[in-house]
Amino acid sequence: MQPNERTMAGLKAGCICKGIKLLRLIEAIDNGATTFAEVAAATGIGDGPCKGKRCGEKVRQLLAERR
Repeated sequence: MQPNERTMAGLKAGCICKGIKLLRLIEAIDNGATTFAEVAAATGIGDGPCKGKRCGEKVRQLLAERR
């Protein structure tokens, strides 16, 4: 990840409900998370009001990009 991409990921929402930044999701995947459940366990996403409907799609995209 380029430095400017990392900065932008630190500013963008990964989970709107919980206020968790995109960078935390990326870091969880980079540290070995391979499923939504693993990313959720590492970051705390998925148990907000939408129950992962918004962030779930983003996590699936990130996981697909990193395969």
